[in-house]
Amino acid sequence: MLSLKTEKDIWKMRKAGLLTWTAHELIRKIIRPGMTTREIDAEVEKLFVRNFAVGMFKGVPGRVPYPAVTCISVNDQVVHGIPGDRVIQDGDVVSVDLGCKIDGWCGDAAYTSLVGNVSDEAKKLVETTRGVLYLAIEKLQTAKYWSDVARQMEKYVRERGFSVVESFVGHGIGRRMHEEPQVPNFVYPEFLRGGDFQIKPGVAIAIEPMVNVGGKRVKQLRDYWTIATADGSLSAHEEHTVGILKSGPIVLTGPPETEEERKMVETFFDRYENNK
Repeated sequence: MLSLKTEKDIWKMRKAGLLTWTAHELIRKIIRPGMTTREIDAEVEKLFVRNFAVGMFKGVPGRVPYPAVTCISVNDQVVHGIPGDRVIQDGDVVSVDLGCKIDGWCGDAAYTSLVGNVSDEAKKLVETTRGVLYLAIEKLQTAKYWSDVARQMEKYVRERGFSVVESFVGHGIGRRMHEEPQVPNFVYPEFLRGGDFQIKPGVAIAIEPMVNVGGKRVKQLRDYWTIATADGSLSAHEEHTVGILKSGPIVLTGPPETEEERKMVETFFDRYENNK
């Protein structure tokens, strides 16, 4: 059942969204060949802890509780990659998904980095994945139902020669990281019969396209979490938390836009660097 927020609630989510954006900005600054994925995760956890935020991924129940604050998926890994001893290499495609809670509200976003000298195919993949996310945000301005957006997303990806992962979808978000409704990046009959929802003020969703170079099929690895492409092809993942106001959509996990928000981000970084 769709849980609508007040406009005040959605603005409260902005603080968690800004810290989520800050975490990705931190990763963009530090990621390099030779780093392990565990080292990246440790820096994000430090940022969260020093800013009094809870990383929402660590401890998520499963056959093995999720052990980290980030999901770091490299090359053919689609999502839920567990940070560890893997060393980032020149030419890697590295998707990082992360989220946090501050003052009872959540933010969730994913960003794919191209490390060093990457292939033209990898560049096109990430351009397409990022492009389809921003296409979805743009379509929220005029769409009446989510299916109107999802249909355009699917078309956009396929026209560029890639495939949409259908095993995982976006989600509602608010006081919990995962709320109703499901937010697919494609259209299917069951969704149209009972899962579609109106785009209207109060909706808060995490939109997260996952795009593969090859086929859409995926597989779970032996760690019980990491999802990889079934055919070994490259994958990318992009995500933003978006709230719908009366004036239109706002990207809650986007960069600071006001002086007050810029000062908040500066404070986040200061606490991270100086442990104040």
